[in-house]
Amino acid sequence: MLQPANRQAPPQPALRFRFNWTVDSLTPGQKLLFVAVLFKKLIIASLVFLLLQVILTLASAAAGGILKFGSMPFSPGSTVRANVPLSPQEKSYASQGGNPVPPYAVAVLATPANFDPTKSWPVLVTCSTSDSKRQNRDDLIDFYRRIGLAEGWVLIAGDGPQPARNDNVAWREAMTMAAIDALHRSFAGSEKWPIACAGFSGGGKAVGYIAPFLAKNHCHVIGIYITGANEDHLSDGYASLQPGAAFLNTPVYISAGHDDRIATIEQQYTVAGSIKRTGFQRIRIGTFRGGHEGNDAQTSIALGWFRDLAK
Repeated sequence: MLQPANRQAPPQPALRFRFNWTVDSLTPGQKLLFVAVLFKKLIIASLVFLLLQVILTLASAAAGGILKFGSMPFSPGSTVRANVPLSPQEKSYASQGGNPVPPYAVAVLATPANFDPTKSWPVLVTCSTSDSKRQNRDDLIDFYRRIGLAEGWVLIAGDGPQPARNDNVAWREAMTMAAIDALHRSFAGSEKWPIACAGFSGGGKAVGYIAPFLAKNHCHVIGIYITGANEDHLSDGYASLQPGAAFLNTPVYISAGHDDRIATIEQQYTVAGSIKRTGFQRIRIGTFRGGHEGNDAQTSIALGWFRDLAK
């Protein structure tokens, strides 16, 4: 019986075309098909990329919208104002000196653009002078917000809906504590965030009471920043509020203008000496060319010093 011839299969051009080819080896029709397929894949890849970008943008916006301070939604990098409740104790403080108790306090919060409430943030509490009916929130915005945010701090201030009839220490304590309480209710774990207090002129006197008051109420106070104060009220605040001997380790930064005629540089050195005699151990004085005013460079130095010492 004849056996079929053992013929090898003819070479398959398709396989060589699939595995061993260059564009130059393609026919014009194949080149056109190749370009069409490649162009289609590029379009699909571009559309997928754009879709992912849209999804990430929407997710980011949704995440930002979830953030709330009090009842007010906000996004990181913004300044938000919220009406917040007063506790019975805060209402009692607010009423001292014959002040009518307001229905709520007003808290203002400013956060950096990268604010993430699941992380720990240093908090700067601002205190204003009572002159010209200034509110704590006014100084937050005018004197501290730009540098504070640039340095990575969260800033907060508490006030009444209207300036107090009798703008006394108890009123400031009530409104500031209401704002801090709102912060703690809004962000889990924020009760452990480090706090510094800052005040200019009369506000530099007010922090002498606000800082020990917050420490007495279980806040972690890491710094006191005083600018343009011609009297020591911190020693009196420490003695009257008795936050504990450990409070004497709180860093105190005094910023003094060489040309200040309201709180002369000599008076501010006297304030520093008085604070030191009370027992405060970490005191630093920074001077600048200027008058009775805040100074951005000094603010930056003070906030950096507080954070370094708190590490």
